[in-house]
Amino acid sequence: MTFSASLQPYLQIVTIWGLLWFLEWKFGTRSLTQDPVFRFTKREHPFTQNPEQLEDADEEVLAERERVNTLKRPHQEEERPTILVNALRKEFKERSGISRCFGKKKKRTAIKNTSFCVKKGEVLGLLGPNGAGKTTSVLILAGEMKPTAGQVVLGNARIPGKTDDSATLGYCPQHNPLWPNLTVKEHLEIHAAIKGMKKEDTDCAIKRVAEALELKDHLQKTTRRLSAGVSRKVCFAISMLGNPTIVLLDEPSTGLDPKGQQRLWRAIRAAFKNKERGAILTTHYMEEAEAVCDRVAIMVSGNLRCIGSIQHLKSKFGKGYLLEIKLKDTQQVNVIHEEVLRLFPQATKKERFSSLLVYNIPMENVQSLSQAFLQLEKAKKTYDIEEYSFSQATLQQVFLELAKEQEKDDFHLESSFGWRQLSSEDT
Repeated sequence: MTFSASLQPYLQIVTIWGLLWFLEWKFGTRSLTQDPVFRFTKREHPFTQNPEQLEDADEEVLAERERVNTLKRPHQEEERPTILVNALRKEFKERSGISRCFGKKKKRTAIKNTSFCVKKGEVLGLLGPNGAGKTTSVLILAGEMKPTAGQVVLGNARIPGKTDDSATLGYCPQHNPLWPNLTVKEHLEIHAAIKGMKKEDTDCAIKRVAEALELKDHLQKTTRRLSAGVSRKVCFAISMLGNPTIVLLDEPSTGLDPKGQQRLWRAIRAAFKNKERGAILTTHYMEEAEAVCDRVAIMVSGNLRCIGSIQHLKSKFGKGYLLEIKLKDTQQVNVIHEEVLRLFPQATKKERFSSLLVYNIPMENVQSLSQAFLQLEKAKKTYDIEEYSFSQATLQQVFLELAKEQEKDDFHLESSFGWRQLSSEDT
């Protein structure tokens, strides 16, 4: 009896080890590293050729695709990027009809044919309206979702002779994966242990991140008592533990006040001074993209619509100037419209929101900025305009202009219900 009781803990260890090994063998997904006990190989999603051809895309998107094709070759000369996405496609099967249980399954394509890469030391901003495919792309990169077609390569995977891949992944998901009854410090300690950090290194890392993100007063609080902004800071802190070489940040500053956003942006910029790291950041804040990102990619309806530096996108898609006029008296709309056309003959009205008029002004209509401002000042006094703004295109305006393409697709999908898009005069 005593002998069998002494063997029982060892039998439990062997049983649990066998169960974990079986679960890993049966259900284990992609991994950056190998494990000598449970994970003998780096599992990767099998490559399936994307059926779509990338033909009528923007020239920068096509150039990025060619660059990816060059970089994925085993013996290419250029430095290999930290993240490489090749012809990615993701389809979802959804039931339609009166009954979702018995209705016919239809395919919805969330990502169509997307290729890009993130080099070392780069933060790539992934922008787009809701439903454009940003979060789906991040979930595939994080290994939480399998692609329908295409290929994702992280770190030195698939390179002949590279068996000691030291790449590690940091992931800040869109929805906070925090345990409500554990404190912030306990979260950081647990994730540090999972990433293999030593106790003394963990203490230093927690102290450093608490100072950088103003978390000192929250370390002993349970996460159920945290505000949405502080919870996002904790998620970002967890993603950066262990100095990961690949970081995925899915809307990291959502819920933060302006001061908190600025502090988080400084922390991201400081973290990526290390030229061995690369990151993808999704956001709806254009200020965040301009403050943090080296390059920006805009997705529309599952397609990569454009990619490049922020200044390049402004120059290419934001040609001309933007004139915004706020009226005191909405009865003068037609008079002021005629005056704008007199000053800038090729001006086109973009939008009208109550007392706000917005115009696109071509470059050729502005011979001198000083003269343009002089004429606008005269018009302001003559027609009692409350205020006006005359500026070059911003990233926000470029984003909104491209996002309209997805709005048109959405209206086309809903055409059976008789939806119609309002003109600017109807708003």
